[in-house]
This record gives sequence, C-alpha cells and structure tokens, in this order.
Amino acid sequence: MKIQEVLLRAMARKITWFQAAEILGFTDRHVRRIRERYQKFGYDGLLDRRLGRPSPKRVPLATVEQVLGLYRDRYFDRNVRHFHEKLKSEHQIDLSYTWVKAALQGAGLVARARPRGVHRKRRQRRPLPGMLRHIDGSHHQWFQDERWYDLIVILDDATSEIYYAQLTEEESTLTVMAGLKEVIERKGVFCALYSDRGSHFWHTPKAGGKIDPHRLTQVGRALRELGVQMIPAYSPQARGRSERNFGTWQGRLPQELRLRGIGSLEAANRFLREHYMAEFNARFQVPAAQRGSAFVCRSSRDLDLIFALQFERTVNRDNTVSIQNRRLQIEPVRWRATLAGCSVTVHQHLDGTYTITCGPQRIGHYRAGGAAGQRKKRRATSCGKDAPWKSPKPDFSTSLGNPANPAGFPLSHSYGCCWVNLKPDISCATKTGHFNSLPTVKVMHLDTTYGRCDYDASLLLYPTVFASVVRGPLTA
Repeated sequence: MKIQEVLLRAMARKITWFQAAEILGFTDRHVRRIRERYQKFGYDGLLDRRLGRPSPKRVPLATVEQVLGLYRDRYFDRNVRHFHEKLKSEHQIDLSYTWVKAALQGAGLVARARPRGVHRKRRQRRPLPGMLRHIDGSHHQWFQDERWYDLIVILDDATSEIYYAQLTEEESTLTVMAGLKEVIERKGVFCALYSDRGSHFWHTPKAGGKIDPHRLTQVGRALRELGVQMIPAYSPQARGRSERNFGTWQGRLPQELRLRGIGSLEAANRFLREHYMAEFNARFQVPAAQRGSAFVCRSSRDLDLIFALQFERTVNRDNTVSIQNRRLQIEPVRWRATLAGCSVTVHQHLDGTYTITCGPQRIGHYRAGGAAGQRKKRRATSCGKDAPWKSPKPDFSTSLGNPANPAGFPLSHSYGCCWVNLKPDISCATKTGHFNSLPTVKVMHLDTTYGRCDYDASLLLYPTVFASVVRGPLTA
C-alpha cells in the first residue's frame, strides 16, 4: 500500500492517524508533517526533499581517482580482497570492501563474477561396479613444458577405480573408441556411460543447448550396439566426481613424470599402464556399497567391427567402393555373381585398415593404403558339402572308376565290378525328339564268390540294356 493511499484513508476517517503511523512505520509527529505537506503541496509534497542533493557520505572525487589509479598502476595483479587490505594498511584509505569492489567493477578494472547457480546436491555413488562409467579428457601441460596433451581417463562411479588412462595428442573419436574397447575386452560390458557433450559423444544442434539423441555419433552407435546407455552432462558440476579426479591427476602426474625423467608420450603411456594406474587405485579407490559386479561378459560379436568407423556405401559397376579418396576392389564371392549396386558397410578400424561387410558376410579386408589384405580364415559352416561332419567321398582307383563314356550317358558301378551301360532306344522317341517316361528297375548285384548280396541300386533303365558281367550274375 502506498503512502498516498494510507493518508487518503486516514483523511476519509476510515482509519485513524495512529493506525496510519503504525502501517507506515512512522512516528505520529512525522505522519502529521506528511499530512500538512500533502494538504499544502498535494502529491508533490510526499516526495523526499533530499532527492537531487548529493549524499553527505559520498566519497570525494580525488579519493576515487586515487583508488582507481593505485589498482591500475600498482596492484593490477591482485584480487579485490587483497587490494582492499593494502588500501587500509599502506595508504590509510578506509573504505568498505563493497564500495571498492563496485568501483573497480564499474571502471572495468575487475570482471564481474557470474551469478551463483542453483543449489546442488551431491549425487550418491552407484552401489555396484560396472553400473556407471565416467569418461573425460583433461587438456594440460603434463610434461611441465610448452607441450599440451589430453589425458583420457575412464573410471568407475562406485569405487573410483581407474580402468584406463592414456595421454593422446587430442581427444577424438578414435582415441575414445580405443579406450572403451580396451576396457570392455578386459572387464566386460557395463551399463551406462557418463560423458560431456563433446562432438564425438553427442550431436548438439545449438552450441550449449540440448543434445539430439536420435542423431548418433560413431561412439553412440557402437555403444548402442552393445546395449550401453549414454548419459550427457550439461555442466562441469554434474561431472564433479571426474572433475575432482582430474584435479588429483594434475597435481601428481607431472611431478611423477619429472622425477622419473619421462619426456615422451610413449614412455609416459607405458608408465601409466604398467605402474601408476595401480598406485593411483591403491591410494584413491574406495569399496563399493554392495558386493558383486554389474559387468556382463561381452557377446561373441566382433569388437573390431563394432569399434570402427562405419560408412554406408554403394558398390560401383566395376565392383569397387570409394572411401576417403581410395578405391577398394571387391573380389568375387561364391554366393553372388556380382555385388554391383549393393549397399555395403565399410569399417575403418582403429589401426587404419578397412573391412567391407554386406549384411553378415565379410567380403574384403584391406590395408591402410587400400591394398587388399589376406582374408582371415573363417570357421566352416554347419551345412553344405564342405561341412566337417560329413564323411569324405570315396576315392576309387582308376581300375574301379567309371570308364569314359563318349555318348554322354551315365554309367553305374557295382561292388562286383559289374558295369551297366545304359543306351536309349531311339524308337521310343517322340517326333519332337523327347523320350517318354521310362520304368524304374531294381538291380541287385550278387557276389557269388562270397555268397552274399552287397547292396541294391535303383537305376533308370531304358528299354534296351546292355549288361557286361565280370563276376557274378545280374538279375533284374
């Protein structure tokens, strides 16, 4: 309620002047003065008469110029709190900290601090190892010189155990895939991965905005094939556990590398893999809240194909595939005459080699330069004429084999060395040159030498049959 409204109510005798003073928080005497000014000057009499007059407590202009000049010329590298202490102790300028800070910010000598964010609550750890993994990279001068490298670390949320730590030139899709593949091969498939919104993890249509979960990156596609959930972080505070972990790395690893005289990237990665990761885990690893593990043994799917850059291509008419200014020649396959026009997938492996697949079939493996490499020997399939469970065909000697037949008609071989030469009866042919259906006759080969029948055979006989019996009778 405004002062004017309270006075009007008091003048209309809806409230008393004592009640008006209580509502406004003024004394009775002051309310009477306000009433007199309102009656004499109207609404303008309610305005504060000090408006437009300089404050008697304002800092002199000479003092303001002295403070700004001292910070600009002498104390430019100190924070506001330290500068405020120096003004009191060395220059006998007694001003409030708030005024000094506002003056320096108003003059542009000190940057304004960002407004404080919302209250955040510390997230509890996951109860089992393998339920959540953190992955991040830290750009730092790890060798304490002018060289900058990225340290990629994968740690577990339940125990803070380090599963992977390697220095790279730059955090990228290939380096991240190499780390994830090594961890899965060694420990198994985990449940979820917590990462920032880097371009190798997520596609962000607008910088600083929300991610697009439907447009997958190469890393997102590989993890989806393995059934791993990806969780994006929208602030460094959300990844507080990994950020604090990197603070420990930056405060310890450069000194360890210097003491051991390590100055190359390869030697540093070997030191991390063989020594320092175990030492770091022994110092900072914590026990999990529950016993057990959430890791799942990886399936029989080839991780080399999953953790590779995949590109969809259409085979050219000359059975070649173009990728990255290279042409990969596809060799003939047994299950299709030509692959021209077919959609295939080109896998670029972490070592630079290529593999082409068409559905479940691998149709080519190539070196980094594009030359065809030696195909990997695959296990025999469970069906077909080359299946390992099938018995091999008998290898008859030349004397037992079928003799050459110049007429092109089939011959039958018997245990008793009985040859049956089947010749057609031309008189049974029709005008068009075709033969009518002929009866099937059961032929038995009886070996009179041993007195037993070896086997039966069913042959399609023609009306005229010429049988040559070497040993034993032939019955039809």
